[in-house]
This record gives sequence, structure tokens and C-alpha cells, in this order.
Amino acid sequence: MYDIYQKTLSKEVKFKGIGLHSGRASSVNVIPAKEDEGIVFKRVDLNKNNEIKANFKNVTSAKLCTTLENNHGVKVSTVEHLLAALYIVGIDNAIIEIDNEEVPIMDGSSRDFINAFEKNDLVNQTKKRKYLKISSKIELIDGKRRISIEPNDLSLEVNFQLNYKNKIIGKQKNTIDFQVDNLNEVSSSRTFCLFEDIEKIKKFGLAKGGSLENAVVVDDEKVLNKDGLRNDKEFVNHKILDLAGDFLLSGHRIIGKVNCYQGGHELTNLLLRKIFTLKNVFQALELKEFKISKKFHSKELEKIAVNA
Repeated sequence: MYDIYQKTLSKEVKFKGIGLHSGRASSVNVIPAKEDEGIVFKRVDLNKNNEIKANFKNVTSAKLCTTLENNHGVKVSTVEHLLAALYIVGIDNAIIEIDNEEVPIMDGSSRDFINAFEKNDLVNQTKKRKYLKISSKIELIDGKRRISIEPNDLSLEVNFQLNYKNKIIGKQKNTIDFQVDNLNEVSSSRTFCLFEDIEKIKKFGLAKGGSLENAVVVDDEKVLNKDGLRNDKEFVNHKILDLAGDFLLSGHRIIGKVNCYQGGHELTNLLLRKIFTLKNVFQALELKEFKISKKFHSKELEKIAVNA
């Protein structure tokens, strides 16, 4: 069933861990927020100018992770897995207090975040949630990489394809409907890298906190993690998870069909920027008081939606 009203947490939820790229410990408190607040990061290790709105316009880097920055140069990085958890659980409004620059990587997926949120009752707020319904196809092509979004009946559907020379990753594809499908495998799929790329990544000052405890590492012949993969599409499923987190930066729940080939944070952010630059390619909708089954025709959505 679609959520008609905005949601927040009933009480704060706490996390601790190390940053994947910085290697530094950080603590996070996710606390309830008022209606229309959206998602806001607050750097509590700083005394002023310490709030950063989770918005695609505030993305200043999308290389290997998504980094947000406010007008005062205050940053928070590797936000995508926490944002994906908020997207999947259905939290619209929250203040995320953090005492360092990077969100802890936890196990490399969104599983720990989601498990903690699901133990906490969500609160229905009085204002309605806004849905962004794509009405025209938008496409971006960057060499061999490409991403597009087009109209869809009632949900966010993501069709993602990977094509690696590595024998273990190889060609993977999956299609996930965020309204209908079970998201357990997507939410538990971990970030990954090739063993041969580790030294190159570290030369850029990244992956200082990376280990087999928080990432899948692959060489030419095998997965180096002792317990192997969590599911047979873990690589492409993690990319879908990243996309969900980055899509929350739109400030809406998006209704559309995404097709992505070899994409990542950067391409997703460019797509969001293009959507909001064009403006005439979407409608912002609110839903009326109406129970919606998981499978119904798009004309039914038109009957129960009102322009926001």
C-alpha cells in the first residue's frame, strides 16, 4: 500500500562505526523531524554552519561515494547507504546528527540501518507525502555508460546492468520494483571492489577503512570474503541500492522506470539535475485517502492523485 502521509521516527536511533574512505570512527544519531523538514545532516562536531540538506544540488563529489556540502564548505560523505535505508523503510523527515565527516560504512550495505529502523515505530505525520511522477523520457549517455528514466504505472522500477571484464562479476542484470518486490537482497548487498584496484584507490586517499568486513573484494578467480556472496546478484543489487539512496536526494518518492548500464553515483546525480532543470517532465502528486493494491492500472493512480 502506498503511504499517503509523511513519516518520521518515533525516537532516535544510534549507530557507530568507521568510515569506508576516511578510516575514522563516527557516531550517528537519526532523530525525528517535523513535517516537510526532509533529511538534514548536522555535523555536531562543529559549532556553526553545520547543517547540510540532503539534496541533489548539494552533491559536490560522486566519485566512489556521494558527498554533500553546504555553502560554508561543511561536508558529509558516503551518505548513500543510510539514505537508501530511509528510502526503503519509508522515512521522509529526519535529522541525522554525525560527529565526523563520513557516515560509518557498517557492513557495506544498508542492512544494519534498516534493521535498526524497523525496530522503531514510524510516526504518520499530518502532511501528505509528495510523489514525483515522471511524464516524459529523459536519457543521459556518457561513453559506454547510460541512464534513462521514463513513465511507469505506479512505482519506481529499476533495471540495472553491469558489464565487467572480471570473470566473477561478469555481466549481471536485475530488475527491481520498489513497490512490489521483496527488497531484502538489495538492502543487504554490499559495496564491492576489484583486488587489483585497491592500491590505486588508496593512492587517492580513499578506502582507508575498507576491509573484508565491510566490502566484497574480488580477484580474477574468486571472491576473497570467507563466506562468499550473500546472493547471486549481489554486485548489481548493490548498484540498485546505491541508486535508491541517491534518488532520495530528489526530496520525493519517484514514480518512473529507470534503465541503467554501467552507471553509478555520478550518472544518477546528473540525471536528477536534468529532471529538475527540464521541469516539464514530471508531476508532483499527493495521494487522496484511498487504499491501493500492489497491482493496479495507472489510470487508477490518476483518480486518487491530486497535483501537489
